[in-house]
Amino acid sequence: MTGYLGPLELVGDRWIIGDPKREGGSCLVLTAEGMEHHEPGAPEPLAVLPWSKFVELRIRATHKAWHATRTMGVLGTLGSSYMETGPGGCSVGGILRHPYEHWSVNYTHHERPYTGLHVYMVEALFRRTSEARALHRLGDPEWLGAAVSRLAPVSTWWAPSLNRQVREIIENVGT
Repeated sequence: MTGYLGPLELVGDRWIIGDPKREGGSCLVLTAEGMEHHEPGAPEPLAVLPWSKFVELRIRATHKAWHATRTMGVLGTLGSSYMETGPGGCSVGGILRHPYEHWSVNYTHHERPYTGLHVYMVEALFRRTSEARALHRLGDPEWLGAAVSRLAPVSTWWAPSLNRQVREIIENVGT
């Protein structure tokens, strides 16, 4: 089984977004109950959001760690870059219900770069599970492992084929 897809990585028996091992490493842990936001040095999660609280959930990822700096964010804005840049470039966000509000939290980029294809795939995984109203599946390590193991080796960039492959993989794993 593949152990990662962009910023999403299997650590032990838990799927984590971000790198908690890096200095100042903030991460999100996907559990059966919901998503836990962890900051370095904190013994308990800062926040735990149950899957039922989310109306929509998206992930953003920069290709390289230095793309998530403020300087790169300014340069990305000035240069009209198509890539994610700036501190918000490595974030998970969405809409929460009752009351309806926008929510976003940053995570720490791993030292390894994320390939463009993996960034696209992890974004598509979150988008498709959100559209299917099946975000709770992200907290199922077996389901998520099966989805990642099918998505990670995809090697084509041809957009219609890629979108179809992502949809079929997620549907075949089951939502």
